[in-house]
Amino acid sequence: MQPVPNRLVSLDAFRGFIMLLMASSGFGLAQVARSHPDSAFWQQVAHQVSHVEWTGCALWDLIQPAFMFMVGMALPFSLLRRRQEGQGWVGRFLHALIRAAALVLLGVFLATRSGDAQTNWTFTNVLAQIGLGYVFLWAIAAFGWEYAVSAICVILAGSWFWFWQHPLPGPGFDYAAAGAAATDLLPGSFGHWSKHLNAAADFDRWLLNLFPRAEPFVTNPGGYTTLNFIPALATMLMGAVTAEKLLRSRESAARQSLYLLVAGAACLLAGTLLGLVAVPVVKRIWTPSWVLFSGGWVLILLAFFHWLVEACGRRRLVFPLVVVGMNSIFIYLMHSLCGGWIAGRLKVHLGADLFAGTWGPVAEKGGVLAVLWLLCFWLYRQRAFLRL
Repeated sequence: MQPVPNRLVSLDAFRGFIMLLMASSGFGLAQVARSHPDSAFWQQVAHQVSHVEWTGCALWDLIQPAFMFMVGMALPFSLLRRRQEGQGWVGRFLHALIRAAALVLLGVFLATRSGDAQTNWTFTNVLAQIGLGYVFLWAIAAFGWEYAVSAICVILAGSWFWFWQHPLPGPGFDYAAAGAAATDLLPGSFGHWSKHLNAAADFDRWLLNLFPRAEPFVTNPGGYTTLNFIPALATMLMGAVTAEKLLRSRESAARQSLYLLVAGAACLLAGTLLGLVAVPVVKRIWTPSWVLFSGGWVLILLAFFHWLVEACGRRRLVFPLVVVGMNSIFIYLMHSLCGGWIAGRLKVHLGADLFAGTWGPVAEKGGVLAVLWLLCFWLYRQRAFLRL
């Protein structure tokens, strides 16, 4: 029987870094940048803490793929632990199925705002996307890393072909009816991956109108689609392969870190080249080039955390991140549900003047982040961890 490996603190630290980045809301720097419209430095800062409009990548765009990659990384360790605890195949399958359903429903719950008259049946936020792909992730990863690699190749090739075969708008096409504009159409063959004018957007115009809605669904304002979960499954499988093949190997921690770095550089190069010649790098529809490009950056960041913690032993240095990383679902929910309320309470108790002026947004976002971290620290001290 294979022993259960010791907990990799670097994974908790990396997860905590990603969740703190998300919960920071960009530290309000995009709002500060508006006060410096002529500053190239501040405009670059604003770019990095905002999502790109369609093609390309900024730091902010890497949060979701990093989180989904980490979901995949956690799965091999979870499967091994459950087998050694004596849980059978049926029990493991039911656990995966229940978790998937819970994530999808929680994603729908978070997508439905207080002003909505009825449930907003959309499935584009990160929890719903993980839930839609989780049972497939579990089934493929259970067979081993070779099957996962094969599935990644099939998913990327199939996703490319499905978008490529979708017809481009012809003469007289009614862009307004599709919720798009002629300027949304990308040039040449890249037009198959245009905002609102792609195969996945057309699928949502059919699928989402099967649910009860106050008015017919036409487009997601950001161009996100339900079927993103299929290529995003490839991102999660990349995480599962990384954990199974690299982090559970008998190599030294330093060598594992090197392998992560090399793998990240290779994926980044492959994604960049693919984005130049075959399919644009678009996070909002999770194109094949985006899977490789974002996966490369995630692996490079993970290599740094793995080297720092596992190879160099700097566990105390990353403790503030570990506190959050071990309660990632909790901070995600608290930020989504209570972030605005916390900001309002801080203004009442600390005075609105503290949050006024050019740097007011930084104080507000920083204050909310501090409260969320303290809540995670309290739960950590109580050994209380929210799991799905």
